[in-house]
Amino acid sequence: MNNQDSPIEPKVAGSRIDEHAERVKQATSKVVAGTKEAVDRAAERVDQAADRVEEGLHRTADKAAGAAHRASDKAADLGERGREAYARTADQTEAWLEAVRDYVRDKPVQSVAIALGAGWLLGRILRR
Repeated sequence: MNNQDSPIEPKVAGSRIDEHAERVKQATSKVVAGTKEAVDRAAERVDQAADRVEEGLHRTADKAAGAAHRASDKAADLGERGREAYARTADQTEAWLEAVRDYVRDKPVQSVAIALGAGWLLGRILRR
């Protein structure tokens, strides 16, 4: 029998199998470790992106809330100005009415003549 035809001793065959198994185990461990590292890096990038998105949303919400508060304050200010203008106008109107009443009491004939003249003039204008 030559070397090629001779059977491999069981001890040698078992040793070779163990060596190959150990190499496969080491290669598998390296692949698993590399995959774990890649997954960890990807997860870290996803976490960082999520943090940036969250920060952006918080800034946007803060800006929107600030704008809403400014608009509300402006509306309240305009409302107060409107109430003040209405009160001034009402006071002025009351003063004018009181002045007209006093004029009519003091000069009733002239008041009627003015009212007739104004009515006649208004009638002429509206007929055209």
